[in-house]
Amino acid sequence: MDRSDLMARTADDLARVLRRIDGRGYPAYRDVRGSWRFPGFALEVRRVQADPYAAPSRVAVLLDPSEAGFPAELPTSPSRRIGLSCLLARRFAALARRTRGGGRGGRGGGSRRGAENGPTAGSGRSAGSGRSGEIAMANPGQVVLANTAVTVDAEGAVEARFAVGLPARGRRVMGREAERLLLEATPRLVESALTYAAHDPAVVALHAETNEDADALREQLAEQGLASFVADGAVLPRRSGVDDRPLATDRAVPFESPPSFRVVLERPNGPPVSGMGVPRGVTLLVGGGYHGKSTVLDAVARGVYNHRPGDGREQVVTDATAVKLQAEDGRPVAGVDISPFIGALPGGQDTTRFFTANASGSTSQAAATVEALEAGARLLLVDEDTAATNFMIRDRRMQALVRGDNEPITPFIDRVRSLYEDRGVSTVLVVGGSGDYLDVADHVVGMIRYRPRDLTADAREVAAAHPTGRQAAPGPVGWPPGRRRPDAASVRPERGRRERYVKVRDRRTVVFGAETIDISGVAQIVSQEQARAVALAVAWARRRMGADKTMEDVLAEVGASLERHGLDLLDPRRTGDLAAPRLQDVAAALNRLRTLALHGEPS
Repeated sequence: MDRSDLMARTADDLARVLRRIDGRGYPAYRDVRGSWRFPGFALEVRRVQADPYAAPSRVAVLLDPSEAGFPAELPTSPSRRIGLSCLLARRFAALARRTRGGGRGGRGGGSRRGAENGPTAGSGRSAGSGRSGEIAMANPGQVVLANTAVTVDAEGAVEARFAVGLPARGRRVMGREAERLLLEATPRLVESALTYAAHDPAVVALHAETNEDADALREQLAEQGLASFVADGAVLPRRSGVDDRPLATDRAVPFESPPSFRVVLERPNGPPVSGMGVPRGVTLLVGGGYHGKSTVLDAVARGVYNHRPGDGREQVVTDATAVKLQAEDGRPVAGVDISPFIGALPGGQDTTRFFTANASGSTSQAAATVEALEAGARLLLVDEDTAATNFMIRDRRMQALVRGDNEPITPFIDRVRSLYEDRGVSTVLVVGGSGDYLDVADHVVGMIRYRPRDLTADAREVAAAHPTGRQAAPGPVGWPPGRRRPDAASVRPERGRRERYVKVRDRRTVVFGAETIDISGVAQIVSQEQARAVALAVAWARRRMGADKTMEDVLAEVGASLERHGLDLLDPRRTGDLAAPRLQDVAAALNRLRTLALHGEPS
């Protein structure tokens, strides 16, 4: 972490500046920009907001290894550093929120009890105009991802980035309030959240080791022939659809693998872990309604990320390229070869280069499947509740009623074996109403009162005893090669005089230049910070596009650049509101940009 630009100005100098500008017009706050040396850390004011109603000012604190105080063995691997950074960010965010909501004059301090439930750290949000007195940091929540809110380097130095609403009355500087905010509340937050002394050492070690263990478990999947792993004792259900915390232990049924699926994986910081290994191939999750099928699939989908200690899914890991698919009526599709699923359409539209501004359920799911392959997915996840029925299945009676030459759709059931056998792409499906899938499954897991059972043998007996007479689609599948070449001129993040205008309203919607991208169907984007990073990655990918670059080429270059330069590549302003994006989700957002055009193709 480079500190060569730190100035000799001190906290006392900052106090004098704030007293001097007290009562002046709001632009006088520009005088606080730059670096200031505090006891135990450096404070950098990197951007000052234009007025009290604008986006808050960007501030960072930097602690040398000796100031942060973390033992040398803690940040020895990237996994450990990311686990530690998320712990610190959660603690800082929680204390900053209490600072805004508490009363003035409250005292805080370091605590060795718990990682996030220490004392309130601040002086309370000051009275004033607009966002006066606000201190805010992006909270990682339950997932553990590389982020720009807090970073820890290999030597144990800490950088924390957050937003501060500089206090004003009307549009006049409230210098004394700003002094309390920057010279009292901020140091207390640093002391209470960002130093080793503020935390229980066992909790700090647990966060670092849990993240390292999860990465080690995921690395073993391929060699074990697995697509996913769900540990015995995992707590999978969440409190609600909008609360990602685990269901209370007195209500949740801990996961327990069927003996025939049980595998044991090693981890570096504890004894081996047993659990259900989901094999490569085609796996069905079956069972009655409300017995836990979708809960298991959701946990598998979120297993592309690591989770914090106490989440319940710390040892649920999935192939990092997995993509959860669903139907998305109305989404755009730009030149995708959906011919493995959709044949000749009325009107003669070419499905080897399919364009639409308003896809149906079946064409949207067909496009999403091919796009996932293009983005390198090795595992597809499908829940029949969110899938297009006519894309998933066409039973014998419907085959008899509507002849094949009048039905352009080849359903997923007739392609799922080829996906695995010809492309090496596995699938996990939640199926509750379509028994025809028993004929194509390698493995069948039944959820019975939230407990998994191996029903593979039973399923084969049922399939043999109750043949459906369904006719599978004939012939080999020619899976389309990646050949789409996105046109940089169609990816326009600029707006007005701004070369890049990206706003993230929530994790479901992105404003990208003059366009709005609906990413609500991209189920594995977990936060607003990650959605912002996805959108910025789309803007950055524009630089890598060219007439000779396929979508795979562009994604590979984005991934390599992020690996080399980190998240600040996406926003050189060094903001604290980014979380690591997956390339699969970057591709999904780009594919949902309505202006997207391809080289050599009509708009």
